[in-house]
Formats: sequence, C-alpha cells, structure tokens
Amino acid sequence: MHSRCDLACRYCYMYELNDSRWHGQPAVMSEETIEQAAFRIAEHVAAHRLESIELVLHGGEPLLAGPARIRRLVESVRAAAGCRVDAGIQTNGLRLTDDMLAVLDSLDVRIGVSLDGDAAANDRHRTFRDGRSSHAPVVRALRRLTGGHRHLFGGLLSTIDLRNHPLETYTALLEFEPPVVDFLLPHGTWSDPPPGRPPDASTPYADWLIEIFDHWYRRPATSVRLFGEIMHLLLGGASAIEAVGLSPSAVLVVETDGSIEQSDLLKAAYAGAPVTGLHVRTDTFDRALALPEIAARQIGADALGAECRACPVMRVCGGGLYVHRYQKESGFRNRSVYCVDLFALIEHIQRTMASDLESLR
Repeated sequence: MHSRCDLACRYCYMYELNDSRWHGQPAVMSEETIEQAAFRIAEHVAAHRLESIELVLHGGEPLLAGPARIRRLVESVRAAAGCRVDAGIQTNGLRLTDDMLAVLDSLDVRIGVSLDGDAAANDRHRTFRDGRSSHAPVVRALRRLTGGHRHLFGGLLSTIDLRNHPLETYTALLEFEPPVVDFLLPHGTWSDPPPGRPPDASTPYADWLIEIFDHWYRRPATSVRLFGEIMHLLLGGASAIEAVGLSPSAVLVVETDGSIEQSDLLKAAYAGAPVTGLHVRTDTFDRALALPEIAARQIGADALGAECRACPVMRVCGGGLYVHRYQKESGFRNRSVYCVDLFALIEHIQRTMASDLESLR
C-alpha cells in the first residue's frame, strides 16, 4: 500500500538491511495499480476456483496510504474476486485514529500491531527518526483498538531482542489481551548474522523462547503462534506459517509500482532477492509459480540441503524461515542461521509434550 514508514526501526528488513530499492518505489499504490492488482487477483481466483483468499495490506506503514486509498483497494479486490476475501493489515499503530478504525471496521479488516514489549524493550529499536519513543502513542492506539473495535484485533507482533527479559516482554504484551502473539526472530543470514547469534553451538534465542514457553504451557493466557505451530507439527499436522514446517509458501507481494515479487522478507538477504521480473500490468500470478526460485519453495524437503534432510526434527523445523538460510557463496540451500536454536526449542517442546502424554497412560 505504501513504501515509506513513519518509524525508523533499527532491525527493519525493508529499510535497514540489504535492500534499498524502496527509494525507487512510488510512495503509495496508484489507482491504476489497485485496479490491475484486483484484476490479477480475480483472474487467479477464477483459474484455481478458490473459495477464499487472504489480502494483507502491508508496507512500509500501510496506514500512510490513508483511509480512502485503503477502502478503494479492499472494495476493488472484493468486487472483482468473486470469493470470500479476508482482509488484514499489519501496522505500527501510530495512525490508528478513531476515524481510521471506523473505516477499517466498516471494511472488516483485521488489525495486527507491532510492539516489542514495555517502553524500555520497545524503544531499543522502534523509535521515530529523531530517536523519540514510539511506545506511548502505540499504547494509546491499542487502547482505542481494544476499547471499541476488539473484534478487529488480530494480535501483536514482537521481534525478539535478547537484552529484553523474556517473561517481562511477554507480560507487557499480555496487558492488551491479544488473541495471538507472534514472536519473530530478528532477520539475519549466514553472511549477515543476526544480533547475539554466535557461531558456536550455544542457543540464546531458544533459551529466551523456552522461558516464555514453560510459563505459557502451564498458564496459556493467549495463543503464541510459534509454540502452537511447533506443537501441531509434532502431533503430525501441517504448518500454517513459513517460520517452521514444510508447507508451501503461499505468498506473493504486489509492490506499490505493481511489481510482482516473492515474500519481501527476502530483502534481508541481498538487494533484489524478491524480484521476479513480473508485473500486474502484463503477467498472471501463475507465471510466478513457474519460476525456479518460487518452485523451490513449493517442494518441501526436496528443496533442503543434505544436512537438513538428515536431521531428526526436519519435518517440524522445515529448515526454518527461508531467508535465514542464505549464504552468499551457496544461496539458500543451507540450514538456518538459527539451526541450533530451532533444534533446542523443538526438542524442549517435544520433551515437555511427551512427558505430559506419558503421564496420561
């Protein structure tokens, strides 16, 4: 929707890592591009006889596009698609005014908000460009959202910083009674390792998450998506997220200029990593499915390297998030830079579940 942001988050893969192509993007999606995108979505729905799709309004900060442009996109896609369109938005929350919430409510758009914990935790990274705290205005927005529009609340997204105490972070997020919490590993690769991820076999990110898991498992005040997905996979299910499991990637991105790209998370790997060369003006979404780099993300274990395929938790881990496997010399056919953390977390959850199941016998 919008390729700029009103925050300057230090870990942002859009603006702070390896891809600066956003400088060349139009700030906001044009009316023409909205109509072209709606046409391509409808074309895809018809070709595959889909009963529903998910439309995610993204950025940058998508609310910068303004209520009229957001309404135009959602209504255009729904009018064209001919199927159920579940719309959602991921936002930093700064522009969740009463007027904006009224528009999103009228469109039935689910709202996910990014917040990293209490003020001290959040403001390690999520500040304005002049360094001012973003915590208080986001908290006010969350109060507006949960006060009069709680039915739209999709959950909280929180990026892990090892310097923040895990249980204090989790408790701060629970204050808003989110229906789900997403804890995200900060983006990094073998070529550009994430903060605090040493080259040895220590497991700082697993240790951080395990402290929350042990508390959550006995007293689950909300859904924690990563934990729930791992448990579901351990019980034989399929994953609904890209961070774990072997489910095919089900995401395409339409940039503000109409370019069709892979998941924008790939921008953390290198400049141009998501590029397909396709555009909504000239190309169907099915043309993207024929590209080798996208096909590799549809074939599960066959796309993993030998080390991953031999791993006992391969089906649960799935090699981790695709971008975290990148290494400049060998591409994406590697284990995750978080491999030892994922292994330790999965084994801990598996042992915990096995112990409980054994006690039921």
